[in-house]
Amino acid sequence: MDYFSSGREFTCFNCGKTEIGNIYCLKGHYICDECHGKDLFDRVKEYVLASESPNPFEIAEHLMNQENVPMLGCENAWIAAGALMAALKNEGTSKITEEQIVEALNRTKRQAIGGYCGLTGVCGIAPAIGACFSVIIGAACSKDQETVVVMRVVARIVDTIANETGPCCCKSFVRTALSEAIRSVKRYLNVSLPLPNEVIICSHSARHPHGCRESKCLYFNK
Repeated sequence: MDYFSSGREFTCFNCGKTEIGNIYCLKGHYICDECHGKDLFDRVKEYVLASESPNPFEIAEHLMNQENVPMLGCENAWIAAGALMAALKNEGTSKITEEQIVEALNRTKRQAIGGYCGLTGVCGIAPAIGACFSVIIGAACSKDQETVVVMRVVARIVDTIANETGPCCCKSFVRTALSEAIRSVKRYLNVSLPLPNEVIICSHSARHPHGCRESKCLYFNK
């Protein structure tokens, strides 16, 4: 992939739409945000709606290990949102509905944009977790403490995953964000979600196009 510091006009290889973008395939392809991962969004949604696990890590790891899920990309943000919401639904205390899960996924899809972890400093996984809390507690621009809570949760996610940057890694960010999200779920919702059943050892290191952080990563097979 080639990254441009200034946006350029590209035409989507799939649908032909022209838009301004900052990331371009070295083989001459550009995929617009609407086409990027289009089929995967529905698959993530279907899986999390069917899951019965109260463990967000179990749900997320299963999805991230699917062959058609890219190493990097905002498909991983959808996974983070879906895993957290599904786990909360299955745990039962918060009375999460399927409609709320879909709403969190749709909000995430609108704000999680590939490459913007570097372009604006906001990885799509941060608003993914924020969308979950917003849906659950009913945050909105006109609200008071509800929106405060969501913003503080998102700020913690950004701060936490910033420690795992260099280069960015969506797999690492999902795991670290879910760990922080579990703490926020306990603090603000008084719900206890399980941590991983065992130490997470990443199996995706060789796939990273920018090079794995290896020993600097919490999940590297040392």
